[in-house]
Amino acid sequence: MLSDYLDKWPPTGRDRLVQATNELVALMRSHKHPVVWVRQEFEPDLSDAFLEMRSKNIRITIRGTRGAQIVSELAWMPGDTHIIKKRYSAFFETNLDAVLAKLKPDTLVVAGINTHACIRMAAIDAYQRDWPVVLAADCVDSYDPKHHSVSIRYMKDKIARVMTNQEIRAALESG
Repeated sequence: MLSDYLDKWPPTGRDRLVQATNELVALMRSHKHPVVWVRQEFEPDLSDAFLEMRSKNIRITIRGTRGAQIVSELAWMPGDTHIIKKRYSAFFETNLDAVLAKLKPDTLVVAGINTHACIRMAAIDAYQRDWPVVLAADCVDSYDPKHHSVSIRYMKDKIARVMTNQEIRAALESG
C-alpha cells in the first residue's frame, strides 16, 4: 500500500481499497489487536533490489522517497510496528517471525497489494509456519484482476480463509 504503487491506480479502486483497509485497521484496534505494517524499500543504487529491477534499472519504492512510504490516507500510527521487506513475502529476511513470536496472535489477517505477488507469498509463508491466515477480501487487490482472482481461488480454504470486513467483525465479536 505504497505511494509508488497506489498513485498509479484508478481513483475509485484506490479509494475503495484505502477506505476498506482503514475500516479493518479501526476494527483491529477496537478489539485491541496489533497492526503490523510491512512495506517494500530499496537502496537508491538498487543493490538490494530484485534481479529484474537491477537488470532493467527499475526504480520503485526507493529509500527516502515518497514512493516508498505508506499512502498518507491510511490510518497508520507512529507507534505501530513497521517492517521493511526486500522481496514479495513479508517473512523473507525480515524480523516478522520475531515480531509474531512476541505478539503471539492466534490468526494473521493479511491485507494489501498485489494479491498475486506479495499477498500470495506472505500468506503461503505464514501457512508454512502454521499460522492460521485470513485474507481480508475487501482489503486485497491487484493491478491485474485476472491474477487477483486466480490467487484468491488458489488460496481460499487451503492456505487461508477469505473473509470480508463484515465477516471479520462478526468473528471478532463472537469471540
